[in-house]
Amino acid sequence: MESMKNIVERFQKLSQIVKILQKDLDISYMDALIETIDNINSGEIHVEEGLPHKEVRRELEKKYAEANFNGLSNEEKRKVFQYLILQAYKKEMFQANHLMTPDTVAIFMYSILDKVLLRKKENTLLDITVGTGNLLCFVMDKLQKSGTKVQAFGIDNDDSLIALAGLNVELEKLQVELFHQDALDGLVIPQVDTVISDLPVGYYPIDEKVKEFKTRAATGHSYVHHLLIEQAINQLKDGGIGIFLVPQNLFETEESKKLLEYIQSDAYLQGMLGIPLELFKNKKDQKSILILQKKGGSAKQADQILLGNFPSIFDKKALEKFRDELDSWSERNFRKQN
Repeated sequence: MESMKNIVERFQKLSQIVKILQKDLDISYMDALIETIDNINSGEIHVEEGLPHKEVRRELEKKYAEANFNGLSNEEKRKVFQYLILQAYKKEMFQANHLMTPDTVAIFMYSILDKVLLRKKENTLLDITVGTGNLLCFVMDKLQKSGTKVQAFGIDNDDSLIALAGLNVELEKLQVELFHQDALDGLVIPQVDTVISDLPVGYYPIDEKVKEFKTRAATGHSYVHHLLIEQAINQLKDGGIGIFLVPQNLFETEESKKLLEYIQSDAYLQGMLGIPLELFKNKKDQKSILILQKKGGSAKQADQILLGNFPSIFDKKALEKFRDELDSWSERNFRKQN
């Protein structure tokens, strides 16, 4: 209860600051949010759009002193950050692909990764579509708390999203290298042990750029989530794990044939688990977690592909039973690899 009280208090104070900056500088709520968190991280009031007026500056200095993040855990800081971003979503229009991955979904993705890795001592981690950074920061924080040393990378081509990711990373003092680029361009980062991403869904508009991809469409635009899966697998080390949030009907479309062919040639399909429907507004929006492993090294096809759905988050007995089954599956299939 005390933790939630701290989170709500910081959120309310920072929300006031954002609104003051937004009004004084005549900028969007999201831009004012970016400037606010940047000011908190740097410890001084400075905005790219121009300094606020003197009387406003004095008011802000007082409010910043009250709204600092001192004494908050990384999880609490991230919660405050999430609430501020959700506030921005309410005030401004955002594409569905630009929305933050909520903690409720991140928990399911991390639970899979945690079981597959079986507490590895070191891990290199990539989010190929990092967005606001919430998923990457959530997973990285959990891994580090479990005793895993993590080196992480994040990629996004949206100015505002990569700025938010940078602020999130700095706020939590995590060691993450962020790259502002199209994830389907040539990547300059090293190959990694793990990729974890909430993939955007839709068509990629530049056909010429993806003509060498195996998952490209024969005619017309290609699905960007198919291309990103291929790019991610290529970026993995031999035996590396890819965990992706994807549409539940990923393999039910006409375009999925090439994706399946690519997976069969370069990776092992180790599992696909549906996220509980209660976490989505509509059934058509429901997502699944796709678990792939790049071929090579000690990797092998699991004795049984993990298929089905996560139990309801409200059914504790079913969740406990599922966790036991997941433990058993990971021990059988990944213990020797690690």
